[in-house]
Amino acid sequence: MLTLALYNSYDPKRVHEAHLRAIARAAPVCKAFGFHLALIGFPFEGKPLDVAKEISQNTTIGEGGKYLLELASGNRFHLLEFPRKGYPAQFGHVVATTRKPNDKKTISAIEIAERALRGESFFLIVGLGRHGLPKETFKLAEYHLDITDGKKISLETCTAIGAIPTKISTLMEALKWSLKNGKKI
Repeated sequence: MLTLALYNSYDPKRVHEAHLRAIARAAPVCKAFGFHLALIGFPFEGKPLDVAKEISQNTTIGEGGKYLLELASGNRFHLLEFPRKGYPAQFGHVVATTRKPNDKKTISAIEIAERALRGESFFLIVGLGRHGLPKETFKLAEYHLDITDGKKISLETCTAIGAIPTKISTLMEALKWSLKNGKKI
């Protein structure tokens, strides 16, 4: 299981337009590339399907929230509180996405793709807001991922939301193709 997690570093007390836009933009990307979508620390109440319906009523992005509803209906949309001691184990390896990874925790997109094909799960966290992910998340994360392959280029949040699943999914497809055709990447 691959999960794209959006960490709310805006305002945990109320829903902002920026929250809704980021969620609405992430849903079609997750749907297209086979990822789950998780929200961390968002001020929503209710079950994921109820929240998806609420969000869908307030957006035209992603065909009016259609893909978010599909994720929720398929149990691929998750609501999590801010972590106290860690993230739920069912999501697998916790990966903080950053342009400044800790050298001791760095993992590459190709390694995630290879390991995901072998059945490992990864929980890739993207920070929303100008401050990105809090320091605690970097400490809790088993791995750090620079999706620009060490170029350390800062990507706008929604660009990162699109780039991370796209790159990992594309690498997985290339690996599957190479195995099927007896070639090495």
